[in-house]
Amino acid sequence: MTGRPARPMPAVLPPSLRAPLGLISALAAVVVVVLGVVYAGDGEPGRVDRWIVAPTADSVGPPWRRVALALDFLGEPAGAVMLVVALVTGCLLLRRPRAAVLVVAGAAMSVGATTLLKHVVGRTIHGDGNLSYPSGHTAFATALALVVALLATGRLGLGRTAGTSLVLASALVAGAAMGWAEVALSAHYPTDVLGGWCTALAVIPATAWLVDRAADRLLDRTADAGRRPQRR
Repeated sequence: MTGRPARPMPAVLPPSLRAPLGLISALAAVVVVVLGVVYAGDGEPGRVDRWIVAPTADSVGPPWRRVALALDFLGEPAGAVMLVVALVTGCLLLRRPRAAVLVVAGAAMSVGATTLLKHVVGRTIHGDGNLSYPSGHTAFATALALVVALLATGRLGLGRTAGTSLVLASALVAGAAMGWAEVALSAHYPTDVLGGWCTALAVIPATAWLVDRAADRLLDRTADAGRRPQRR
């Protein structure tokens, strides 16, 4: 007697978004590389940075500075762990284990990529050796927003246009909020923020695809094992 076949777990990267997000991921990777080459070994703000840094940093005072500090905390280890745990718990409650895996893997890959790039590019800020390109805080916030948007797209059954728009809008809002905080606190240049944002856009779609591939293979192996006749 055989039971009903298990329902396949929904893909964390909806099939309708694979092509557009794949293209966006590739373009974002190009931007990260180009900015890294332009600002390699630099320790001063570029022309674009000078248009934004001075008025932003000089105009932030109470209560906006407290808002910036609160956002910055969410990218620090303690705040980041709180966010990841909350999102993983939410994904599991919604019975989306792939999304839960992507929260952890996506955040780790995004932050890991920015950490590696900082040492490769060698851009500094404040003249004290603090590596700044790309912004890990911005990459982390954008990565989590992308995962949540992908989860929402799958649950709502959005098509290519609506799903892509939701994903990009979520990434833009999260990246802009965290990026503003980092620039306002003089922790990063605006181009560092752009690099961090693009790093998440490059990493998350690829990581989501890999999570789906690994999960599908595991399901196939489990199904094959279940169909094999058992020896008595």
